[in-house]
Formats: sequence, structure tokens, C-alpha cells
Amino acid sequence: MPMSEGDQRQRLAAILAADAAGYSRLMEADERATALALEAAHAVFREQVAAHHGRVINTVGDSVLAVFETAAGAVTAALAVQRTLDASSRDVADNRRLRFRIGVHLGDVNERADGDVYGDGVNIAARLQALAPPGGIVVSEAVRGAVKSRVAAAFDDLGVQAVKNIADPVRAFTVRQNGLPKPVVAAAAPSASRRRRSLAWSAAAAAALLIAVGVTWWQRATPSRDVPTPAAERAPAASAPAGKPSIAVLPFDNMSGDADRAYFSDGITEDLITDLSKVAGLVVIARNSTFQYKGKAHDVREIGKALNARYVIEGSVRRSGESVRVNAQLIDAVSGTHVWADRYDGELKNIFSLQDTITRNVVKALSVELTKDESDRVAKRGTGNVQAYDVLLKGWEHYLRQTPDEFRLAIADFKQAAEIDPTYSRAWAALAAIHWEIYTRYWGSALGLSRDTNYDAEQYLTKAMRDPTPLAHQVASAMLLHSQQHAEAIAEAQRAVASDPNDAEGYVALAGALSFAG
Repeated sequence: MPMSEGDQRQRLAAILAADAAGYSRLMEADERATALALEAAHAVFREQVAAHHGRVINTVGDSVLAVFETAAGAVTAALAVQRTLDASSRDVADNRRLRFRIGVHLGDVNERADGDVYGDGVNIAARLQALAPPGGIVVSEAVRGAVKSRVAAAFDDLGVQAVKNIADPVRAFTVRQNGLPKPVVAAAAPSASRRRRSLAWSAAAAAALLIAVGVTWWQRATPSRDVPTPAAERAPAASAPAGKPSIAVLPFDNMSGDADRAYFSDGITEDLITDLSKVAGLVVIARNSTFQYKGKAHDVREIGKALNARYVIEGSVRRSGESVRVNAQLIDAVSGTHVWADRYDGELKNIFSLQDTITRNVVKALSVELTKDESDRVAKRGTGNVQAYDVLLKGWEHYLRQTPDEFRLAIADFKQAAEIDPTYSRAWAALAAIHWEIYTRYWGSALGLSRDTNYDAEQYLTKAMRDPTPLAHQVASAMLLHSQQHAEAIAEAQRAVASDPNDAEGYVALAGALSFAG
């Protein structure tokens, strides 16, 4: 029975994901020749995919996504594509050749009525593609098991690979024509402790970081936000240097009587974590670790032990119309006694001043000196417009849910925030992050985006870099890694860490850049 418009079905399929290596560099060197080479390569993909009973889903930018009824068909097509492309470009200088990385996975996909596909199967294929060398192929263990005796090729074990947003690790194998030497494969990025922005937070390397976005941002989905987090991905607890009090900020409870207001209490919590992270005299536990306790009954002393935090902040937010009430309390996680508690009542238009007051009172209660520079950094919000701030928080909640439909809502909110305050770098960075992740996850067609989302991400990042946030540096690092500018990618990741030393996602970005740089 045919699917009606808007319907979808889940089915098993072999997914082929491909991406051109060094495409941005080639375009800068010779745009016309590279465009012609890409057009010819897409023709080869279409021909070989059809010849092996597959279907091309899209060829957005320099990427290709196709599905097959059988794993053997997908692998045979991948081998034929690489063989054909290699033969057709032998007369081209090595540094001018357009080579593709290809990943193949056998797994479940969600198929829409219009034929588009998405889901874990597509994500894994894209991540496997990141591991392939230019001109190479990497497949999952599921594919190898299905085709090893049916395809004339050799399989070289790459071991178990952690895959962002996928609970179980995936064993990967390179594929080569029989008789050819074993290819050199770039080291995989280390598994992200937790990607909030992910930013993934290469298209595939970015996916290993982001989509980290965050995000792992990059990353990306968070615990207790409708997306379960495997224990292996949770950020480790920080170890406090001698003399520095360590503090964990638990998610503030939403007391507004409206579940849709949860984004606001979460945003207040995240910003308090960020503000405290700007104080050199404190060690602040990453929000990746603290948000796993959202909505759960907890013992502060047990949390302190688990996160290696001497102090814990917990509280609640009640928002009614334009009125806001925030209750906050600082607790000694060793004894369980209250160190300080207070209630703040005010209007939404004064929310930034209220946040500053909470931060300063926490610092004062811990007898930590707040320097003028730190005080100025705490007061810096990126925008003075409360409406832009509120809309951005709402969009971030959608973004963290990590589905195409939620991404669509997030984009609308981020754009609205940027329109309300065109100088709001945080909104532009969020737009760059989400469009880059759409590019790495092949979600452009599912979202009805006609333009190349990597181009959109670059345009948004340019605006974000006028007053860069840590997220902007993380996205920039991922983009530079995609174009194989390893030194520049490392430098941007280092800037992300320097701008917020307590943000775990900056370290995820740096680890990924260093790993891919070798």
C-alpha cells in the first residue's frame, strides 16, 4: 500500500554516503574545473548506483547519499565508483584531483513519502565516510558480514569506533580491490564525552566533533532532554586544582506550571554555568555532567562525590507573564548543609541584571575574588535585548532534540533572534552550527533547503565571528578540518578553549582537530 503524503516507514537498507575531500580548497584554486569535475563525478555515482540496483537520494553540494536493497550492491557500486573516478583523473595533477571518501552501512532508515531517508543508518554511514582516506571506502561490520564472501575485495579491520548520537560503538573496515595495498586511514577522533553543540558539535570530521556541535555543541542532544545519553559519552567529573572550590550547577526546576517554559529554566541554568566558568578562582563542572540529573530525585552529597564537586547549586525558576522569580541555594556537598540561599523577584526585562546578581552572590559566598576583568566578562551577554535572548533559548531547546522537525523549528527561532538583534553573535553562531550539522547529516532535503547548507553555515559564521563565542570557534574548527586545514582548525579549537576553559566542548573540538591532524 503506497504511503500517503507525510507518512513514513522504517525499513532495512544499505546506505552509501560520500563526500569530496578537500573540496573547498579545490574550488578556491580553480572553481570552474572543480565544478566540472564534481558534475562528472556525480554522473559516475548516478550511473553506478543505478547499475547496482540503488537509488540516489540527493547530491547536495559535494556530497552524495544513496540507498540500496542489498549491501553487496552498495559495496560493489562504491568500488566501481572509486575505480572509475581514479581512472578518469590519472592525467590530473595529484593536488588537483577530486577524490571522494565513501562510507557504507547496513541498517534501519526512515523513508518519507517523497523517497527521502534519514535516521541512525544514514548517520552511521556518514560517520564511516569520515574515516575513509580520499579515494577510499569504509564499511560497518554489518556490511562486511553480509558481503565478505560475495564481493571480490579485501577488508581491513579498523577496530571499534564511537559514533556520535549512537548508543553502541560500530566496528569499521576499509575495503579495497583485491591485490591493492592497504590504504592509510586517518585516526578516528576520540569519542566525545558529551556533545551538546556539537557541533560534533570534514563534513564527516565535523560530525565526529559536532553535531560533538555539540555542537557535540558541537554533539550536539543532552541527558533528560528526550534524548538518552549512553554512560560512555558522559563528560568525566572535573578534578579541582588545590585551592580552587569546585562547583556543580544542577538544572533549575521549571515552576511555571507550563512544560513549554522548561527551555527558560534550562537556559538560566546554562548561563549560570557559563558565568561562573568565567571566574578563574572556580572549577565549574560541565553542564554535560550536571544535566543528567534533570528531573530526578537526588542526594546532593552523592552528586558531589560523583562529580567531584565540593559545592552544588540548585534552584527553581517561575515565570508568569513578564514576572520572573528565581530561587537559588548553594549547598556544601560534603555535609549537605546550606551555605547560602536567596530569592530573586523581578521583571523579564531585567533578567540579565538578575543573572549577574546571582553569579556575584555565589562568588561572594565562596570567598572567591572577582577581578574587574572577570566582572566585565560576566556582565557581557552578547545582547541587551531580552526578547532575542528568550527566542534563542527556545530555539536551543529545539536544536538539542536532534530531529529534522525540531531543527526546522530551531532555525526559525535562531533567525528570529538574529533579526531582533543583528549584533547577537550567539544567534549567528547557533545558525552556523545547525546548518553545518544539517550538512554533515544529509538532512537538507528533509528540511526542504534548496541551497547548500555548508555555504549557509559559512555565511552565518562570518557574522558570528564579528564577536566570536566559544561555539563560533568550535564551528570554525570543524569547517577548517573539513577543508583539511589542520593547523588552522587546531588554532580555532584552542581559541574556543581559551574563551571558556570550563566548556568541555572546546576540548572535544581540540581533541578531534589534533587527532585528524595526526
